[in-house]
Formats: sequence, structure tokens, C-alpha cells
Amino acid sequence: MRRIGMAIIAIVTSFALAACGGTGAGGGATTGGSGASQAAGDTLVGVAMPTQTSERWIADGNAVKAGLEKAGYKVDLQYANDDIPTQTQQIDAMITAGAKLLIIAAIDGTALTSQLQNAASKGIKVIAYDRLIRDSENVDFYVSFDNYKVGVAQATALLYGMGITDRDGKATGNAAKGQDIEMFAGSLDDNNAHFFWNGAQDTLKPFIDDGTLVVKSKQTTIEQAATLRWLQETAQKRMEDLLTSTYGGKGTGLKGVLSPYDGISRGIITALQGVGMGPTIKEGLPIVTGQDAEIASVKLIADGVQSSTIFKDTRKLAAEAVTAAQDFLGGKSPEANNTKDYDNGKKVVPSYLLEVDTVYADNIQSLLIDSGYWTADEVKSGVAK
Repeated sequence: MRRIGMAIIAIVTSFALAACGGTGAGGGATTGGSGASQAAGDTLVGVAMPTQTSERWIADGNAVKAGLEKAGYKVDLQYANDDIPTQTQQIDAMITAGAKLLIIAAIDGTALTSQLQNAASKGIKVIAYDRLIRDSENVDFYVSFDNYKVGVAQATALLYGMGITDRDGKATGNAAKGQDIEMFAGSLDDNNAHFFWNGAQDTLKPFIDDGTLVVKSKQTTIEQAATLRWLQETAQKRMEDLLTSTYGGKGTGLKGVLSPYDGISRGIITALQGVGMGPTIKEGLPIVTGQDAEIASVKLIADGVQSSTIFKDTRKLAAEAVTAAQDFLGGKSPEANNTKDYDNGKKVVPSYLLEVDTVYADNIQSLLIDSGYWTADEVKSGVAK
């Protein structure tokens, strides 16, 4: 896809700048230019990504691979299609093939203990990519976004869309009481889902406590709201069930839905439109949030259907992973900007966290098109080229 090609070009450029003394994970500690490539030689790096069903993971994998190859490393990039045994087998094979470092976006953050123990016994460093790997002492570094702030941003976008706060989260003071909402969470085996949920709940709690918001279904725990594997179809089925059980099958009174991911958002919206709500926000569709700025959802935002999405520039994330990898392979410790918040159950994993932006219809141009993440034609069509 053209989108992936643009991401690869951006990562290679970004990595080249970092290698020449830029800031970020390992900033100032990397060896740049042709020296880096010569030092890398035939060093193999294994890159394990969870799935190709989401466009972001395809772009992430290709961008990480391009950056590593630019630095002179050999790369084994594998996708596991959301199947845990497949991912464990792929990582085992990378270790057997002689990989010197692993970059892993885990399907299940608790399922890789034996693989990581094997890696550690061979002196192989492990970088957790976007999803924290849990219950293992053998996770050496974590690159991600500030996931608690992602949850805060999602809840703030919901409140703003419903007219309860401004975009900065300051209460307008004139919101009606008793506005019905429902809440969705991600997959429980993804550590990020818990950070998103906690950030959102802390932000929504004052408005639930004072009666401005009401979760009419009373499904207020992450276990009740979870969406296994983040699947759109699963979210659509739960929303349909909620509409039947709680809203008389028509969605009457429902004003907003907290969604942690664009695929889940599209499932929710399909269910809402299926009972006659909308088809747009102006025509009565509830406010629905999202995450990842997937092109199908960006088009929905431009069209007034989905309210918002959280933009996590994965080009920057891939560049940080590459820089951290080069540090480790050069015998140095990557620079962390968070050493206290990401406890995986065995240790606090040193982390490098990136900031995020909230996308609404009126800033698609500045955040996504002007930065080269999507083109105007892609936003118009809703299809990556």
C-alpha cells in the first residue's frame, strides 16, 4: 500500500536523523551513518508483529524492518495473524536462527515467558513494541505511547463531543444531567487496554459521580466492557446486545459510546445505524470515540459519522524501536523517559513513551494530511493507496 511506503520512507529518514545525533530513545548514544551499517554486518534482528488484519501493524512492521535494514541489519519480520501458538513458534524460530535482538508486539502479553527465558540465556535483548510483555524479567526495554494519556484523551473527546467539556477537558457548566453512555474496552490480554481504560475512567468518573453521565447498562468494569482481540465483529455484537437489552432495540436516549480503537468504533457504529440511529452525528448518531487514525475511520470523521480518533504516529514509534535496537546491539543502554510506570509483574521495564494527538474533523488536514500520514484523496475515499 502507498500508506506503508510513505511510512517506510518517513522511518528511514527519521532514523537517519537520529543516528546522526538526534534525540529520542538513545539520543546522543547511537553510532550513525555508514559506520552503523558496517558494524551491523550480518547481525539478525527478529521482529514479531501480532497481525496483518490491522493496517497499522502492517505499517509498523515494514517501518521497523526498513529502519533496521537501513542501519545494516538483517531482519526476520513475522506476523502471527492473532494466533498465540504461531507467534511463540515464530519467536522460537528467530532464536534458533541466531537473532541477536528481538522486537516483539505481543498478541498475549503473558504468553511468552519461556521464549524470553530462552532469549535471555543466549544473551538476546528483547524490546517490547507498543504492547508490554508481562510476567517476565527478560524484557529489556519498552517503546510505546503514553497509554494512560490515550485513555484520558479518548474520554475527553467523548465529553467534548457531548458538549460537557471543551477540548481541553474543562467543564462547560451547562451540560444536562442524566446523559446515557456505554463503554467499550480492548482485549484483556493486551496490557495497553488496561492503561486506556484507567485513563478514561479517571476522566469520566467526576461526571458519572455528579450524575451528568449514566452508564445505563451498568456494565462498568473492564471485564464487562472488554473486546477480545479488539475485533470489530465482537464489538458490533455487544453493541447490538446492549441496544436490545437496555435501549428498547432503538437506542433511545443513548448519547455517547467510549471506544478504545477504530475497528471497535466501526462495529459500534454499524450496530447503531442498524437500529436506525443517524446515519450521522447531526442526524442523531451518538458520539463515538476511537484510536489509531485508521483510514476508514478518518473518512467517517470527515463525514460526520465517527466523532474522533487518537492519532499515534507509528512512524515515530518505529524509529524509537530502531534506535533502541541499535543502542543494545552497540553495547549501550537506550535512553528511557519513564522508569516507574510500566511494571510487568516481575520488574519495572525502562520505557520510552511518545505523545498522542486527538483527531476531529477540523484538524484532519493539519494532523494527518499535512504530515504525510494520509493524503487528501485517501481521506476522501477511505481507502489506503
